[in-house]
Amino acid sequence: MKARLRFSKLGKVRWTSHRDVARMWERALRRAGLPVARTGGFTPRPQMSFGLALPTGCESIAEYLDLGFEYPVRVDELPGVLSPLLPEGVDVLVAAELAGDMGSLQQEVTSCTWEIQVPGVCPSDLRAVLEGVLATAELPVRRERKGREVEDDLRPSLISLNSEESVEEGSLLVAETATNPRGVRPSELAKALGLSLGRACRTSQWIEHGAIRREPLALPVAVVMGEPVSGRAS
Repeated sequence: MKARLRFSKLGKVRWTSHRDVARMWERALRRAGLPVARTGGFTPRPQMSFGLALPTGCESIAEYLDLGFEYPVRVDELPGVLSPLLPEGVDVLVAAELAGDMGSLQQEVTSCTWEIQVPGVCPSDLRAVLEGVLATAELPVRRERKGREVEDDLRPSLISLNSEESVEEGSLLVAETATNPRGVRPSELAKALGLSLGRACRTSQWIEHGAIRREPLALPVAVVMGEPVSGRAS
């Protein structure tokens, strides 16, 4: 059987690289004693596939991991089993069995929603900046690709930009960015906007098939309402 997990990455653990997060998961799965299937070949690895890599330094409540199991497990028990075995700030929010053959998350996800703090800028001033950016035909920015710096146009990847009140001093930028032809990092968005952006959190990843738009796994009501995830070990 296969299962999909949605997990968070919050707090200090946001500075952990994607590769190190994969190692965290391998250790947690091994400690949990779950019947995770393994790949073939000379160096078998757990059958685990992550969604879009999260830029180092960013937070998220919308990270995904697909797992293959040798035989059926109680999927509803996975959050309570795995969260205590993961580092502080990484919690399994919801898990579900995957039915049939589904495409990889990296191919299926078409866009992401971000919430980014903008310190020292009031919502009305930020709104004016965003309206100006969305009105432009091009938004060139210098960024690194394959070890060299190139100039790209970010404008086609900006689906929506909105300004909201922030609980902290300043404003909250809510941005939806496309994943193709290439995703947009919050640091690259900051360059394009000419602003100093604060902490960034990925809140959703979206899959679109025709008129249907959905998340790979929706959050439980308790998490949406801001209730803490139970079972965290110190």
